[in-house]
Amino acid sequence: MSDATPSEAPKIAPEDRADKGPFDESEAPAVRPYIDLGGIKVLPREGLNLRLEVEEQTKRIVAVGLDYMNSTLQVQPFAAPRSSGLWDETRDQIRAQVRQQGGRVEEREGPLGPELLAEVPVAAGTDGQPGKRLARFVGVDGPRWFLRGVIGGAATSDIEVAEKVEDLFRSIVVVRGGSPMPPRDLIPLKMPGTPGSA
Repeated sequence: MSDATPSEAPKIAPEDRADKGPFDESEAPAVRPYIDLGGIKVLPREGLNLRLEVEEQTKRIVAVGLDYMNSTLQVQPFAAPRSSGLWDETRDQIRAQVRQQGGRVEEREGPLGPELLAEVPVAAGTDGQPGKRLARFVGVDGPRWFLRGVIGGAATSDIEVAEKVEDLFRSIVVVRGGSPMPPRDLIPLKMPGTPGSA
């Protein structure tokens, strides 16, 4: 029986992903002093602030927020099948969610491959007017993992800043671990400096 089924989506990643990132743990440059967050490792750089986004009920870390160059980059690593990708299906889900919230979304080809540019309504500001927030949704399928990023702030419109934030996204190392995980499960994240669960 063959591994491939007609419903399997292709993996979507830049052609140079193994050399330029986002990296699999097995591909990461060993000498770099990464910040270890469990499912991902982040390369520290000047002006980078890190936030962990925690789910209220479970107290588990569900995303890593990186503030850099007047922009935000939220990243989440997910388990994925060995042979197929998740970014195709994930884009469809994001598109549906944004439209459900009354936002607008367009797909375009970005430096990392297909991405979504969304205009998402946000709560009324101090002037009482509902605002809109621009967000870029990017994703890369790696070996047995999928890394999703949401870019906000200056990097949604300023090309130079966008390149620096894309470079930050590409410097991330995904640590999938050897334990079996269902596809689409969030790879566990942890506070820096705490022993890993893997």
